[in-house]
Amino acid sequence: MGGYLAVRPKMAARLRLFCFHHAGGGAMSFARWQNRFGSDISVIPVRLPGRETRLREERVTDGEQLSRELEAELGPFLDRPYALYGHSLGALVAYSFALHHHRSGGRPPEVLTVGACSAPHLGMPDLEGAEGSDERVLSVMRASGGITSQLLDRPQWLQLTMAIMRDDLLLAAGLRAAAGDPLPCPVLAVSGQDDLLVPPGAVHAWSRYAPEGFRTGSVPGDHLFVRDADLADLLRAELEERRPLEPAI
Repeated sequence: MGGYLAVRPKMAARLRLFCFHHAGGGAMSFARWQNRFGSDISVIPVRLPGRETRLREERVTDGEQLSRELEAELGPFLDRPYALYGHSLGALVAYSFALHHHRSGGRPPEVLTVGACSAPHLGMPDLEGAEGSDERVLSVMRASGGITSQLLDRPQWLQLTMAIMRDDLLLAAGLRAAAGDPLPCPVLAVSGQDDLLVPPGAVHAWSRYAPEGFRTGSVPGDHLFVRDADLADLLRAELEERRPLEPAI
């Protein structure tokens, strides 16, 4: 399936879970998630332009443009119970999109889960200006656990990943600058126990944006704990507890 949706939603599922990837990443971050959620939850990774199967497309660095494009593609699938998960940059994308969809008259998500992302008003001091030089981009990638020996052995891949990361950091900065409004849904904020970029307190500060209810969670792993099973298990338990009242059709 092309465009933002990496897979087509399962129409018989009781709930659709849209997943937004981290900076420099892609929809493959969630490749194994469907197996952990079962058939009643449809896991739908969202792939931003300029990576993976969308490599030839121009990357989006404007938050308003991104929300409009997401609305056009995801909107038709949000008429049924759904939830959003965003990791790092993806948390800001999911937050902004949830507000955009609500302002457009759409139903809110059952819950927005944000992982490895400080609350918008706090910013991320370690990332400020990181898009300005290769050295700063590399330092961010190292701190997040995003550099592998395989990547270092392939200079062309490394340069491409750095270019994607640089544009994603620009997008993140713009999304933070435009943030501020509370969300129309409960929020679950998850931190990594070994995350060197985002401490738990900065993640828990999302409570400011969650008048409809707020919870926190913690899982083992560094900034990219999205790759580990603990996060999927925690989120599955959260969604089971928030089981929508309306039955699947």
